[in-house]
Amino acid sequence: MGKKRWVSLIAALAIAATLAGCQKDESAAPTAPAASASAAATDAVGAALNLLSGTAKTNGAPAGTGDWAMMKGGTPTSEQVDVAERWVQLTAKTLGDLGRGVVNGAGLTLYRFDNDSADPSRSTCDGDCAQKWPPLTIDQNGKVFIAGIKKSDIGFIRRNDKRIQVTIGGWPVYRFAQDAAPGDIKGQGVGGTWFAVAPGGGKLTRDDKPSAGPTQAGPADAPADAPAATSAFLFSEKNFSDIAATQGVTGSECTNVSLTVKSISADGRFFVWNQPDCKGDRREFGDEGVGDLADFTTKSIRLR
Repeated sequence: MGKKRWVSLIAALAIAATLAGCQKDESAAPTAPAASASAAATDAVGAALNLLSGTAKTNGAPAGTGDWAMMKGGTPTSEQVDVAERWVQLTAKTLGDLGRGVVNGAGLTLYRFDNDSADPSRSTCDGDCAQKWPPLTIDQNGKVFIAGIKKSDIGFIRRNDKRIQVTIGGWPVYRFAQDAAPGDIKGQGVGGTWFAVAPGGGKLTRDDKPSAGPTQAGPADAPADAPAATSAFLFSEKNFSDIAATQGVTGSECTNVSLTVKSISADGRFFVWNQPDCKGDRREFGDEGVGDLADFTTKSIRLR
């Protein structure tokens, strides 16, 4: 047999073996374990969602959508869910004597459940439980507005009903259906397992002292290599209140402020000064912003 015929025959056999191997692998591919499928879904939903600094109001959310679709709490109908999942808001706010917790865009308290887990993130509240404790869910292409909470503390899981639930510090978060007005904490301590969630994912109890952490004015604590902010919103009221006058800031130049600043939401590290033109005493904050600047007079800000 000639040399050329041997080369052709070997090549043909190699191609046939490759095709056979591909067909075998495809038909015999095992089904991924439930845990792996869940992790993949979590990664996918996290990448698809938009995390934006500020509140729903400062970002121009349409009236009656997102968290505003359920202003008085309760259990959402299927029709309300579709509208409510367009966006959610996570805002750090003082909850009476509990300290700093997290509320949604309607000002309703958010909770975590001790029977869930944070590592890995997993919800155990379905069926009747989810009627009493509606999970904070969001559409695949929804937006999350953040004020006073680090982006790195926010995550997402795929629930058993395929809806996407928001997590803080790994813990799935919920509303309590009986909370009907901002400031209500009727779900606090229910069953000894439900507690208002802190900005980092911890649970609040009345034995806790109000946090003096990064959402409060204080010494600079932002890591030197933390990403610089690209935008920020300044509020004339503490706790990023929607009744406040606001001023938006972008760009890298020093910006003089036009209002009395009580809180600032930003998407990265930023600096404030107590004199115009970025002069005088300076303070630095990370991407969670600052919820109460009562002890510092802010006259100018620079994002990078």
